[in-house]
Amino acid sequence: MQTQTSAMDEAYKFLKIVPNPDGSLSRSEIFPTVPPTPQLIADSPSQKQLALSKDIPLTNSNITFMRLFRPTNHTEKLPVIIDFHGGGFILCSAASAPFHEMGTRISGLAPALIISVEYRLAPEHRLPAAYDDAIEAITWVRDQAREVNGSDPWMKELADYSNVYIMGNSAGGNIAYHAGLRALDVDISPVQIKGLILNQPFFGGVRRTPSEDRLSHNPTLPLNVCDLFWLLSLPLGTDRDHEYSNPLVACNPKIKGLPRCLIRGFEGDPVVDRMKGLVKMLDASGVQVVAKIEDGWFHGADSDESKLQELCMQIKDFIYSF
Repeated sequence: MQTQTSAMDEAYKFLKIVPNPDGSLSRSEIFPTVPPTPQLIADSPSQKQLALSKDIPLTNSNITFMRLFRPTNHTEKLPVIIDFHGGGFILCSAASAPFHEMGTRISGLAPALIISVEYRLAPEHRLPAAYDDAIEAITWVRDQAREVNGSDPWMKELADYSNVYIMGNSAGGNIAYHAGLRALDVDISPVQIKGLILNQPFFGGVRRTPSEDRLSHNPTLPLNVCDLFWLLSLPLGTDRDHEYSNPLVACNPKIKGLPRCLIRGFEGDPVVDRMKGLVKMLDASGVQVVAKIEDGWFHGADSDESKLQELCMQIKDFIYSF
C-alpha cells in the first residue's frame, strides 16, 4: 500500500516541482509563456488574428498584472469577462500559452473583452491571496468605469460595464466562485456582474467522492496531485474541508445573492462529483444554473481543439442569451 509520503513524492515529480527549505517552490515550465500581441501582425489577415492583447499592471507591490484581450474586428460595446487561469493555485500564468490561446479565442469568437488576471501563486502566497488579487481586478474594472485616474483606451472604447462576468478554469474556477461571493460585499457600481463562468472548477474535501475513488489514478489529474495542490495552497493548519476548498461543508448564505452560473465539467474528471454537488447547492439556494456536464473526457479537456471551440460557443450562448 502506498504511503502518504510516497504519494506526495510522486505528485511533486508529476508536476515537476521541488520544495525549497524556505517553503517556496522551484518550478519547471510546464507551458511556455508568450508575449501579448498589442498590434496586428504584419501579413496576418485580421480575420485570422482573432484578438489583440496587452499587459496592464494591477498592483506593483504584489507584481500582479492583467492581460487584456480585445477582438480585432469589433468597435461596438462588448461584455467584459474577468478570467482566472488554472494550475492548482501553484502553477502557470496568464501568459502561459494555453491560457493566452484561450483568452484570444474567447475574445474573438464570443466576442468579449477578456481580462486575464496574473494572481499570486501558492505556497509563497497561500489562499486567500489569489482571492484578494481577484477583488483587486474587479475593483480595477469598477475604477475604469468610474474613470478614476483616467481609463484604458480599450476599456473606454469597448467595455459594457453593465454586462460583466467572472470566469475561471480549474483552480481559476474556484477563484471565480469565491470572487463572486466577495464581490457581493463591495461597492462596484456602476459595474454589474451578470454571471459566473466556472469551467471545470477545482474543489476538494476530506471525504472522497465516488468520482475521486473511480479516477484516483487517471493520467491527467491523479488524486495525489489534487491533494498536493490543496496541501500547498490552503492556509497552514487547515484541511480540505476548509471553506476555500469545500463549499459544501456549510452552505454560505451569501450564495443566494450570486448571479446565474455556467458550470462545465466532464465525467472523466475526478472532481466532477464536487461540481455536481455545487450545482445542487446553488440550485437549492435559488441561483440560476446552466450545467454542462458531459460524458467522457478529462480535466483540462480544453487542450483538445474541438473542446476549446465548444467552450467558446458555450460562453457565447451564456453571455448573449440572457
